Amino acid sequence: MLSSLWNSIIALILSCVVMGLGWLLAKRALSDREKSTPFECGFDPIKSARLPFSLRFFLLAIIFLIFDVEIVLLFPILNSITNSFSLGLLMGTYIFLMILTLGLFHEWNEGSLDWAQ
Repeated sequence: MLSSLWNSIIALILSCVVMGLGWLLAKRALSDREKSTPFECGFDPIKSARLPFSLRFFLLAIIFLIFDVEIVLLFPILNSITNSFSLGLLMGTYIFLMILTLGLFHEWNEGSLDWAQ
């Protein structure tokens, strides 16, 4: 019973010390004005909201999201192949990768991947 009380007191003191250090360090970080200014999607949000938005930036972000989802879908397939080899799973993976490769070549031919012209 006594050791449980001491553990609770030590945990309370330790959490108060960590919170105090965080509070002191946060006060110092707030003084840096450049770090506290917002930055939204490659343009300054303080200026007019009616400025034209870069379509190339938007397309690049969408392509990144598509290929990010691709990686998320490939990890379970790789895990399944290492655990048990299946010809159907292997063929499905090849078809999936072929569709993604064709999509990449389509984006490349369309010019969506050309950042600077």
